[in-house]
Amino acid sequence: MTPQKQTLTIEFVAQILLKKGLISENQYKDIVVKGDAQRARLQKRQDVPHFSKIPYHPDMASPAEVISSFNIEISGSNGKILTEEAITTAIAEKIGIPYKRLDPLKLNMDLATSLIPRPFAQKYTMIAIEQEGDAITLAVADPYNEEAIENLSRTKKVKLKLVLSSKSDIQKIVREFYGFRTSVLAAQRDMVQSVDISNLEQYVKLKGHTEIDAGDQHVVNAVEYLLRYAFDQRASDIHIEPKRDKSFVRLRIDGALHYIHTIPKVIHPPIISRIKMMSRMDIAEKRKPQDGRIKTDYQGREIELRVSTMPVAFGEKVVIRIFDPEILFQDIDQLGFYPREYQLFSSFIKRPNGVILVTGPTGSGKTTTLYSSLRLLSSSEVNIVTIEDPIEMVMEDFNQVGVQPAIGVTFANTLRAFLRQDPDIIMVGEIRDKETAESAIQAALTGHLVLSTLHTNDAPSSIIRLMDLGTPAFLISSTIIGIMAQRLVRKICQHCKTTRNLTEAEVEYLELPKRPKGYVVHYGEGCVECRGTGYKGRTGIFETLDFTDRMRNILSSSKIELTDIQEAAKTDGMLTLRQCAIRKMLEGVTTYEEVVSVT
Repeated sequence: MTPQKQTLTIEFVAQILLKKGLISENQYKDIVVKGDAQRARLQKRQDVPHFSKIPYHPDMASPAEVISSFNIEISGSNGKILTEEAITTAIAEKIGIPYKRLDPLKLNMDLATSLIPRPFAQKYTMIAIEQEGDAITLAVADPYNEEAIENLSRTKKVKLKLVLSSKSDIQKIVREFYGFRTSVLAAQRDMVQSVDISNLEQYVKLKGHTEIDAGDQHVVNAVEYLLRYAFDQRASDIHIEPKRDKSFVRLRIDGALHYIHTIPKVIHPPIISRIKMMSRMDIAEKRKPQDGRIKTDYQGREIELRVSTMPVAFGEKVVIRIFDPEILFQDIDQLGFYPREYQLFSSFIKRPNGVILVTGPTGSGKTTTLYSSLRLLSSSEVNIVTIEDPIEMVMEDFNQVGVQPAIGVTFANTLRAFLRQDPDIIMVGEIRDKETAESAIQAALTGHLVLSTLHTNDAPSSIIRLMDLGTPAFLISSTIIGIMAQRLVRKICQHCKTTRNLTEAEVEYLELPKRPKGYVVHYGEGCVECRGTGYKGRTGIFETLDFTDRMRNILSSSKIELTDIQEAAKTDGMLTLRQCAIRKMLEGVTTYEEVVSVT
């Protein structure tokens, strides 16, 4: 079951890497000489014995962690760094045990937490990940810890199949799984099993005398673990959905939803109540939708959470939108612009007055573009005001107002009031009606820079939309600086990227010129890094319409057609969203499927 007797030391692991050609002789010597000091630095301890020749112990940094911290460049790899994962893979090949990269979203949390007690999993850095019949697959950081492995097999009366995983991967799983699972199970034990019933198919709910509430420590811990886990996974949204017998937790990552947890039905109400308490909602109100906000911190930065509750058939559903400032506030040149679009948009936002429109559907990245632009323009010399529905991210540098139609605080009313507040730059969340369009145009005419959004499919049709709202063509021509339509496309995962040729039908569909050798494009086969999707991360595609003399001449004509606007924009050099997406595809950034689905 376990490999030939050996010990996992820094020197032993360095020898493996040297024989595989991943490090040089000089690097090997450097690791052996400096290994103990490097490990001491990692552990922030000074009284450390000579570690390079002693076996790995779970309380220490592992040999793979120590060696990866040297940031050694692998020779002949175009700048690839020797990572903990690469080192663990090399160890696995040497000792004849499969390597396994752990994906938290694909592991059986019930199996992991029920087979091995948390203290044992932490002490020996191991976790159960799969079960086939009476055989359990056990991920370990040290396959030579025979005593712990045999004790586990004997006491649990199971056959163990070993796979090797990095220490940091296992520790992360233990921390998240056991934290959330233990909290949920403890809360469930505290709950008196009553005749539940919070759905439309049942008649009455008999409460137990000691029913758990939102302030219970286990519930508090479960919500904390859930939020931290979502931040770790780069999620944009958390969905907690009640079903008939249980509740599901799903995370939206790179635009796609992933199932991650199941919650016992009795724990759903206190978890929802805890989230409502944190976001200052009315806990007693379960019949109406509610909105709230939570401000928290993660890894030294503030994160804004927008919470929405909705009564559905089996209880209350909660969706938490995560606004991470690192994502919401980016450098303009990091959004995915090509040089022409970048130069044009940069020139738009540097103008002293006029209207800039950013268009696209929900989830197309408009907020990121606008907030990033405002942060670039922000200084002590300008007064930036925003009118939003609701305020997406609270930023001290801006003066932000959330619209409240119920008490008459609308986009148009607030915009008129803001003009008396001596603004320099105004952001209007969305131009929805004639009144808001007129107020935005008026603000531009009186010397202000106005940034806003509009829901249209592309940049040229925004002009027609403004005219439909009753804005005269001559005012559009004299106040609009530029219009930019945008979308987000998923980027191909770099860890499983491979190539294929476009078929004739695909070339024809994209209206590409035919080539003798065809077109080679990239796609992701699916791996642990991308959770089997083939994609990791997103980038923007942009269609930027500049108001040139040619465009203004069209708007001064008696009959204005959308086709004329489109042709003029293309003549001026505008890339359409489809053309921009195709260019990203041919550069190996995204896939044919993304081009078709997004544009």
